[in-house]
Amino acid sequence: MIKALFEPCSLGSLLLKNRVVMAPMTRSRASDDGTPTDMMVEYYRQRAGAGMIIAEGTYPSEDGKGYCRTPGIVNDRHIAGWRQVTDAVHAEGGIIALQLMHCGRCSHTDNKSEQAETVAPSALVAEGEVYTEEGMKPFSPPRALRSNEIPTIVEQFRQATINAYEAGFDGVELHAASGYLPAQFLSPGSNQRDDDYGGSLENRLRFVCEVLEAMSSVKGADRVGLRICPGMPFNDVKDPVPKQTFEALLATIRPLGLAWLHVMRASPIDVLAMAQAHFNGPVIANGGYTGESAEKAIVEGRATAVSFASLYIANPDLVSRLQLGAPLARADQSTMYTPAREGYCDYPPHAAVD
Repeated sequence: MIKALFEPCSLGSLLLKNRVVMAPMTRSRASDDGTPTDMMVEYYRQRAGAGMIIAEGTYPSEDGKGYCRTPGIVNDRHIAGWRQVTDAVHAEGGIIALQLMHCGRCSHTDNKSEQAETVAPSALVAEGEVYTEEGMKPFSPPRALRSNEIPTIVEQFRQATINAYEAGFDGVELHAASGYLPAQFLSPGSNQRDDDYGGSLENRLRFVCEVLEAMSSVKGADRVGLRICPGMPFNDVKDPVPKQTFEALLATIRPLGLAWLHVMRASPIDVLAMAQAHFNGPVIANGGYTGESAEKAIVEGRATAVSFASLYIANPDLVSRLQLGAPLARADQSTMYTPAREGYCDYPPHAAVD
């Protein structure tokens, strides 16, 4: 019987009504300029039954945008658009955090404004392709960041955190997985710098640590989370010793007292065991969980909460479905990233299906 999954818990200063977290998922429904839309307001409002929503990866600067129709948190239009989202979630009794996602070299110029650049730790093109409105295209060549530019990038994350709180978010999460800019600094395959931000493991950790410190400086580390997936090669991450890298990262950030560590089970490494051994705060587990396996992870003390991704696409009332043992709908893959309402905010609750 599933029970622990629906008990309240604390993530830093945030009190969750249950341990079901909605994972951040790119859905490509923002305006071309990154402003959240009315569709997004409805989509997140429908899913406010989660203990916490972590909203989709959002760019902290124009250079950080990687995909088409993804949202930003850069200007007043973005803030106002997100404020409508957070107001809707709060009106339903929900909690919502924002994931900050700088794509770095994992982007294409077609998806950015004309003034934006593609920047990375080193001028190394990522292997693979990215979706554009004209179809899949190879990643654009990046420009290597100069040493004196990196503090500016860190400051952009701090300002994005300020903007997120102004938009009404309850917390923020740094996306340091999936081959995006923080992961690019961590990985020796994408970071071939010879300054204070590259070379040794200690130097490769520096960027992520400085960003987390900057984000925590706004309203405290007890509202800040970190998402990692050690060993996942997505977006051309090449690290011969990912376990060593991430154990060192967790040891270094331990004194910060982050609100949560969000770990993805997408690699051969036992990331939950790593989190238990090297992180001193709440852990959100992610990666193909069912209600039963999520319950088991919580009861065994391997996770404080569990995040669900694709199940939340087709089941806006996922918490109540899991409580009742109701059937779970399946998402339509063909409509996941279109600009339309279909396959986004038109999935009915189970009562309507019955």
